[in-house]
Amino acid sequence: MDGVAVRLARLKKEAQREWRRKWRQAAPSTPAEWKALAGEALIGFLKIALIIALPFVVLVRGSVFIYEHGRTPVWMAVLVAAFLTGGVVTAYAVWIARRFTKRGGKGGRALVMPLAKWVALPLVVFYCGYSLLYLASVHAKSAPVRAYYTSVHPLLRLALSTAILVDRDILITDTGRQPDDYGRMGLPESLRSRHYRGADGWVHAVDLRTAGRGTLKNWSVQLYFWSMGFDTKRHVGTADHLHVELN
Repeated sequence: MDGVAVRLARLKKEAQREWRRKWRQAAPSTPAEWKALAGEALIGFLKIALIIALPFVVLVRGSVFIYEHGRTPVWMAVLVAAFLTGGVVTAYAVWIARRFTKRGGKGGRALVMPLAKWVALPLVVFYCGYSLLYLASVHAKSAPVRAYYTSVHPLLRLALSTAILVDRDILITDTGRQPDDYGRMGLPESLRSRHYRGADGWVHAVDLRTAGRGTLKNWSVQLYFWSMGFDTKRHVGTADHLHVELN
């Protein structure tokens, strides 16, 4: 047994030496090579980020676009965007399945309906239901704020839930309001606040905490909501916060 252990230790050392030798041969040796490697790594990272983000972009930005430009009822906009998102997820699932099963051509096409039914549809339905109905208490400043969550416009809820997936420190400080709330906050009453329930029955605005989060993080969240089609404004009412609203 001792002899076997010695041989294993010798093989391990030889493998390590061989690995270091190959690494030295393959590793960049000039600034230009290091720059090229960094560029390739960055491109690879961006591709992965784009692949991960695409379904969420289609769902959130797609539903907002359909709702605003198609003059479409909100639930129809969500349904169409969810259908398109399901198509993206199905395409991903088919690609992965073909990589593992080596099936292509007609065999690959035969995977579409089963994967759409048993993978894409459950994932999209679950995510939409979760986003529209649930807000963890850690992301709401108070119980009343959380209680108002299902009164917030569905498209804004989809966007908020997606942002929370990436930024777990997001805190919603305000959602729905009544006119007399402004007096209690020491502010003049607003006649056209998007925090009021609109004619469609939804609250169209939320406020997000910015204090103690850092400039880059706050800027990234604001950029996200703006790119998804929402109006954003960083301003001070009772405290510095990010105001996000849907027209």
